[in-house]
Amino acid sequence: MKDKNNTSITWEDFEKVELHIGTIIEVMDFPEAIKPAYKLIIDFGKEIGIKKSSAQITGLYTKDSLLNKQVIAVTNFPPKQIGNFMSEVLVTGFKQQNGEVILSVPDKPCENGLRLM
Repeated sequence: MKDKNNTSITWEDFEKVELHIGTIIEVMDFPEAIKPAYKLIIDFGKEIGIKKSSAQITGLYTKDSLLNKQVIAVTNFPPKQIGNFMSEVLVTGFKQQNGEVILSVPDKPCENGLRLM
């Protein structure tokens, strides 16, 4: 059954989205955010480098549980100002009906910077 919100895209459209693996190397509270969130510092390897992201994932994840976790993020969105913080990448996840987000993660360790294909 097709989701009524789905819109078809071409393969070329999909190829424009750069999804890369990175390791969270620092997690900070983000009290200035309107909705509860963390500030994440993520290592995407030599080519992409260290990037920042804001993530509304405080309901299911503690700061300690996020440290050294690998995540999949969109790395080619333009930076977005969120309060006093500039978010450079979008960490991906699955939003449940209750609004909580389950992060998209690899099932085995990967080299930072690898692109999702």
